[in-house]
Amino acid sequence: MGADDSRLLGSADESELEVEDPHDHAAGLKAVTVAMQRAVGQMGPVRTARALLRLNQADGFDCMSCAWPDPDPEHRHRAEFCENGAKAVAEEATKARVTPDFFARNSISDLLEQTDHWLGQQGRLTHPMVKWPDSDHYQPIGWDEAFMLVGDHLGALGSPDEALFYTSGRASNEAAFAYQLFARELGTNNLPDCSNMCHESSGVALIDTIGIGKGSVSLEDLYRADLIVLAGQNPGTNHPRMLSALEIAKRRGAKIISINPLREAGLVNFRNPQYPRGVVGKGTDLTDLHLQIRLNGDLALFQAIGSLLVEWGAVDHDFVSAHTEGFDAWRAHVAGVEWEQVVAATGLTRDQITEAARMIADSDATIYCWAMGLTQHRNAVATIKEVVNLALARGDIGKPGAGLCPVRGHSNVQGDRTMGIWEKPPAAFLDALADAYGFEPPRHHGYDTVECIHAMLEGKASVFVALGGNFLHAAPDTALTAAALEKTALTVQISTKLNRSHLITGRTALILPTLGRTERDEQVGGPQFVTVEDSMSVVHASRGRLDPASEHLRSEVAIVTGIAEAAFGADSVVDWAALRSDYRLIREGIERVVPGFEDYEQRVVQRTGFVLPHPPRDSRSFTTPSGKAHFTASAIETLEVPPGHLVLQTLRSHDQFNTTVYGLSDRYRGIEGGRLVVMVNRRDLEAMGLQDGDRVDIVGCWDDGRDRRVRDFRVVEYDTPVGTAAAYYPETNPLVPLGSAAVGSNTPTSKSVLVRLEPTR
Repeated sequence: MGADDSRLLGSADESELEVEDPHDHAAGLKAVTVAMQRAVGQMGPVRTARALLRLNQADGFDCMSCAWPDPDPEHRHRAEFCENGAKAVAEEATKARVTPDFFARNSISDLLEQTDHWLGQQGRLTHPMVKWPDSDHYQPIGWDEAFMLVGDHLGALGSPDEALFYTSGRASNEAAFAYQLFARELGTNNLPDCSNMCHESSGVALIDTIGIGKGSVSLEDLYRADLIVLAGQNPGTNHPRMLSALEIAKRRGAKIISINPLREAGLVNFRNPQYPRGVVGKGTDLTDLHLQIRLNGDLALFQAIGSLLVEWGAVDHDFVSAHTEGFDAWRAHVAGVEWEQVVAATGLTRDQITEAARMIADSDATIYCWAMGLTQHRNAVATIKEVVNLALARGDIGKPGAGLCPVRGHSNVQGDRTMGIWEKPPAAFLDALADAYGFEPPRHHGYDTVECIHAMLEGKASVFVALGGNFLHAAPDTALTAAALEKTALTVQISTKLNRSHLITGRTALILPTLGRTERDEQVGGPQFVTVEDSMSVVHASRGRLDPASEHLRSEVAIVTGIAEAAFGADSVVDWAALRSDYRLIREGIERVVPGFEDYEQRVVQRTGFVLPHPPRDSRSFTTPSGKAHFTASAIETLEVPPGHLVLQTLRSHDQFNTTVYGLSDRYRGIEGGRLVVMVNRRDLEAMGLQDGDRVDIVGCWDDGRDRRVRDFRVVEYDTPVGTAAAYYPETNPLVPLGSAAVGSNTPTSKSVLVRLEPTR
């Protein structure tokens, strides 16, 4: 970013930054201490107890910080949450408030000087606010006036496709279904969401190969696995409750292969604070084999493993013959694997890869887990298809203890897609929507996230509505995303807390404050609850219990239906007021439209919820055109890195959730008190004439004539693969080019960013 774009990140005081050795274990007593300190500090002791003891309980509310499934109620701990779950609840249930007086005291220009961490720590939004054209301040606005403002802008559009309806994974099933219903009655499929930027590659690959874009395992499968492969994920920070499941699997005899450029603490050892051995003991060692792979080397790795399985005859030919097609072509393809290319792409030795392949060959039931480390590369779809190839070759789909497990990050991101938050909805979904509501939904595809940024830049879209999230800092190429938002006539942010997307706006901007997961939802029809779907297709209820942060808040459902009423007036075929009054009516609509939701109301109030159907998992049947799962053959691509350059991956600190920064402690990696750091291997530093502690600018090297640069980062010598580097997002999102996306999914390549380091002047 140039000097004029510093407002996109705010100022940062890194004077307190300290670096020590990375930790060799996750959780333990320290995690409990930090969680309680943060929770009590923001909520107070009474509110902390009321909130945390309901978190992830059958009669409580679902954690907003990850989509990891809950154990059966009889196996849940009283404290069924992790450190980062406690931090997420503390952020939402904080006693701090952002009132109209706050906005009167602080101009938008002033707020742009602050860091994202500072913005988030100011507290909960309490009133609907508007920024009028040419104003540098937000001011209060009434709800009815706000809804009419949105309705008037939508009514003035030349086409419904000039409106964009973005969704974060925080939205409930009910809010998401109402949101897409509104957009489609309006006449557009412009429903980009956070999936486009994270797990879209998984969905595309899985639909193409097994016919459904979801994982095929249950929590019980994870407990029963012989072998668990963790590829491109960091469970200790991003979904810490997974560590408890891995501990159970290990104690039942499972082995674990971890594949990751960094040897994260949560891949090494887990000290479960629920048990004495996790507090005063040595905990549980997790990884049996760690493969420290180079960035973007996963496709080559999995293909090489496939070649060895074929060579050894370690293939389940009965499963392959009965349930798959394309095996012969894949077998011929992997037989031609060139090991010199594999070693160059992965940075691993042939012996290491052979050891991993032998563990897979010896396993009777293997689960493959992955996250953004696989999904955010140019060849991400092909890489995930290669994971599927291994599972198909071994018959590891549709049997106990085996399967595919994309681990979603946001709490209902999978449920949002199930509810129809998708710019490319299948015809069957639209047919069912038309039958249920009596209008013809649009059939043409809408814009995904990258496409909607282009649409705003090109003047093809002028109204942007965000149901949750921090779009500016979740999206790639921050300067271009900011320019896109600023070209619109209206931006609408439905939010719980202040973030930078409230400060980089269209000519007119609205902040519509909403209830959080932790809070009671009272409507005309009485108390309401919402539902969510976890990473393993379990749908369950979530009931907030705390008093709302302000009497002026409205639920997500109430806000969506209020906008719809203002936009349609008396012309809508949907009774939006009735949906707002009683969410059971929304669930009745879902039941009519979405397969698997039969008897929705009766099943979802059960303590365990219910599991959605998954044909490959349930019956080894595949809803592909041929009725069989597909083997696919993909060419290995090796990133060409010029001398003096590195491949950068963006990643989370332990003290953040997505773009929400809880604090400045990346404890497991030994980085405290700051975020402007870049982690680099010692050999690369020596080659570039740099040392640990030097200050550098990170310069993006995408060839489109734009200067992508983030300034004044501290170099941290770290055990990364040679030729690679790592740094936190959203601070390094400005380096991710809008034009660099995964083939087939259009997911930004946030794990494959070519950069160079220049000493800061």
